[in-house]
Amino acid sequence: MKRQLLILACAMPLVAYAADTPDKTFYRDAAEAGIAEVSDATLAAEKATDSKLKDFAAMMVKDHSAANDKLSALAGGKGITLPTTASVKEIAVHEKLKLESGDTFDKAYIKGQLAAHRATLRLLHKEITSGQDPDAQAFAKSVLPTVQSHLKAINSIATADGVTG
Repeated sequence: MKRQLLILACAMPLVAYAADTPDKTFYRDAAEAGIAEVSDATLAAEKATDSKLKDFAAMMVKDHSAANDKLSALAGGKGITLPTTASVKEIAVHEKLKLESGDTFDKAYIKGQLAAHRATLRLLHKEITSGQDPDAQAFAKSVLPTVQSHLKAINSIATADGVTG
């Protein structure tokens, strides 16, 4: 019995270490970002005044919902529990965005999308280059072209609307 307790005590740090691997951080961060994208895009589909931005928001809901579902299925198959909400920071940004209207809303959403897609690209590139989970790396590679396309689209809208960010 003492031997089993000793083995268990020695294994605990390894279990704790495994809980915070870079790949698990990737799963968490990607899930939170995806949830935030859908939430912000749903709001933009309702509040945006620019029709190009409404179309962009509809694309965000469709594409990020699909990516969220794919990530959820992948994580579930590995026994990884994903967050069900965006990060505290992303929730705060969303709440602030909800207070805006008209042109101010449009510009704030555009700036937020520029920042969010740049951050997502960094997250994906980091997983692709230094992740240890081949499935997480494959997921990152599979969504990378879509995120690049989104950034190109929001850059084009930002340029047309004179928004820098």
